[in-house]
Order: sequence, then C-alpha cells, then structure tokens
Amino acid sequence: MNNNQDDVKDLDSEIDLKMLVAQLWQGKRTVLAGIVICGVIALAISLSIRPVYTASASIMPPQQQASGLSAALGSLGAIAGAAGAGALKNPNDLYVAMMKSQTVSDRLIAQFDLKTRYDEEKLSLTRKALEAAVVITSAKSGLIEINVDDHDPQFAARLANAYVVELKGLNQNLAVTDAAKRRMFFEKQLQDVKLSLAKAELGLEALQKKTGLVLPEGQVGMVLKTVTELKAKIAAKEVEIVAMRSFATEKNPDFVRAQEVLAAMKQQLAALDDGGGEGSLSVGAKSLPQDGLAYIRAVREVKYNEALLELMAKQYEFARVEEGRDSSMIQVLDVATAPDQKSRPKRSLIVISGVLLGLMLGVLTVFIRPFVAKLRAN
Repeated sequence: MNNNQDDVKDLDSEIDLKMLVAQLWQGKRTVLAGIVICGVIALAISLSIRPVYTASASIMPPQQQASGLSAALGSLGAIAGAAGAGALKNPNDLYVAMMKSQTVSDRLIAQFDLKTRYDEEKLSLTRKALEAAVVITSAKSGLIEINVDDHDPQFAARLANAYVVELKGLNQNLAVTDAAKRRMFFEKQLQDVKLSLAKAELGLEALQKKTGLVLPEGQVGMVLKTVTELKAKIAAKEVEIVAMRSFATEKNPDFVRAQEVLAAMKQQLAALDDGGGEGSLSVGAKSLPQDGLAYIRAVREVKYNEALLELMAKQYEFARVEEGRDSSMIQVLDVATAPDQKSRPKRSLIVISGVLLGLMLGVLTVFIRPFVAKLRAN
C-alpha cells in the first residue's frame, strides 16, 4: 500500500516538473526579453559610470629597537625609566592614525584644493569625502599601505605620495619614537640644570664678594700665618715699650714712635680679625669657620651642577642622534604611480548581475502570468 502511494507522489512530482518546464518553454520569449532588457540596462549603467583608478603606496615605518642609548641610560636608574616610559606597543597603528588625523587631512585639502575637486562647500564634508576616497591600512607584514581612489590616475598617485610626505613631516616634528621622547626629556632636564648652575654660580660669586674668599685653602693658611706673626710682633713691641718706660719719658721721640707702631699693628690685627668688608679681598679671621663652611657648600653646589650638566648634555646628544636616525627610517617601499587600469566599476559583473536579474524577473513573470489571468477571468 505504501509503495503505491510513493509511486503516485513520484508521478505527481514528475507531472508538476513537466508542467513547469512546459510553462517555461511557452514563456521563453518573455524570459529572453527580460534577460535582454535587464542586460542592456546594466550595460548602459556600467558604461555611464565614470571609471575610478586606485593608486597605491606602501611604506615601512621605523621599528622600536634597543640601541646604544638604552645601554647608556642604564646608569641613570629612575631617570632612564621616566625617559622611556612611553614605549610604543604597535607603532604602525600610531602612524596610520597620524595619516588619518585632521591635521593631515586639512593640509592636503588646502594643498590640492579638494573642496573644489569634491564639490563641497564645508570643510567637514570635504574631510568625509577624502576619508571615503582614501584607505590606509596596516598589513600583517608590517607595512603600511595607502590606497587612493580618484577618477584621475595622475591625481590619485600624487595624493597617495603626499600622505607619505606629510607623515615624514609629522614624524620629525612630533615625539613619536622612544628616541624623540628621550630627547625631549633630556632637553628639559638640560635647561633646568643650566638654570640651577647659573644660580649656583651667582651665589658663589656673591659669597666671594661678601667674605673675600676666593681660594680658601691658600687664603686660610695665609691669614692665620699673618695673624700669628702680627700678634708676635705686637707682643714684642709691647715688651719694648715697657722696657723704654724705664729710661724714656712720654715725649721721647723713640717712645712716641714705638707707640704709634704698636697702635698701627693693633689696628691691622683688628682689620684681619673682622675682614675688610664686602668687596674686599681680605678675610676675617673670626669668621673663617663660618665663611669657609658656606664657601665649601657653594663650591660643592656649583661642582654638582657642572657634573649634572655634563651628564645631561651627553644623554641629550645621544638622544638627538637616535632621534635623527629614527625619523629618517620611514622608508618608502613602493612609490605611488598612476595606475593604467581602472579598479572600478567592474562592467562584466554589472552586466552579469543584470542578466541574472532579467532571468529571475522573466521566470517569475512566466509563473505569475497564469494566476493573474485566472484572477482577471474571475
């Protein structure tokens, strides 16, 4: 019983398929007409579309590598960590973002007068039109590819190459690489150290003018020796005067002269004890400990800043050399040239799509026509 039912179903399916084929055969002219009409329309549309050419350029950006500067920075400890803290994880993404930035877009819009070319009055709409025409991608190979679409192949090539030029300019002006960041860091530190050194030198100069200390090692010994000798002479002169009192009167010329010499030596001793005042080269014996300590601290501050200045100057020069090397490492692998073949439209695909659409519409018309006729008859 089941076998009989299956045979009947197979027979019905075969009859339905034959009917469909017969119906399509009867409406073959309709199907053919749909194919021809849609194919011709698709061909006309494809011919009316202006061809678009794609110019491509590829560059190899500098990679973040360890260099001799990194080894030199090792001796700086925390300073090295601060200078290199902003290491780039994926530099290609940064370079792509730089070329897509508003700064680059606005420069190219002004350079090539893209408002007129894209027939846009507003700058924001011109940026969108430029963004739609340019595709910048970072390939897995490590290269950055710049693809520019335009109806003019020569213009497409010029615009693609202009992106490379703008990237090089930004890379030289901005702290993109680790070396550039280190250069900016040490440049700032170098300026601060120069200011500190100038301040320390002015402080030492003011202290020298105030105390009279220029070479403490020699001056201190000289002052102490002079004071000692002068005190010995005063003591000897006092003994001489006491001895003269036993045989000379107060008005004795020798006695008067001896007293004058004693008074002059005491005045000289007082001057050595107190110093000659600000601007004098003499040093006060009483203030030697305090002034000597202040002088040592001032000299130490100057020497410290001089050593720091020398160190920062060396690191700054290292970073400057590394930055120059990194900024020049953007290498153009493929310069954009005017393409000799259009990238779109694909006329063959448009025509094939039109033919398939015509086929579908023709078949659908053949199958729907009988139902429409029945509806009209009823």
